[in-house]
Amino acid sequence: MKQLAIALALAGTCALSIVPSRAGALETYEAISAATDAASQARMDMIDAFGPKALAPGQYVWRDVPGNAGSERVVVSLADQMAYLYRGNTLMAATTISSGRDSKPTPTGIFSILAKTPMYHSKKYENAAMPYAQFFDPAGIALHAGAVAREPMSHGCVHLPIAFAKKLFTTTQVGTPVYIGA
Repeated sequence: MKQLAIALALAGTCALSIVPSRAGALETYEAISAATDAASQARMDMIDAFGPKALAPGQYVWRDVPGNAGSERVVVSLADQMAYLYRGNTLMAATTISSGRDSKPTPTGIFSILAKTPMYHSKKYENAAMPYAQFFDPAGIALHAGAVAREPMSHGCVHLPIAFAKKLFTTTQVGTPVYIGA
């Protein structure tokens, strides 16, 4: 299932009745299930890669993985408030996050980075700064540097520690898959 989801996200195509609900997004039951499975696997991969480490809000771990290991993908676990960066099948980094609160939830499913900008100011939320913004939803939802706490606190975006957001921004590109699971 994990390999199928990766293939679909990378190919940007639809198969097995998985139909994108928005440009670049798969929010079907199958895609949400695949993203949740990817989040569960990422938790196990983090233990294998970095040991049984609990990160405090704003902390992250990062290791060098050769560029020839494969393409990057981002996996977000809403349940754990964590994000993971893979290069190929190798976990490269992990960080704490703050996702959308109950009134403005972060969407789940398989997405891809649609656009990137080093500094964006929100038109919806009083010109709020969104450093290292990587938009994965046409409605303006992004991975970006922001306040990270122990609980969801954003308006749907995935807040990352600023140092992590900067490194992630330089590592990913438009088209990089983003899996967001419960």
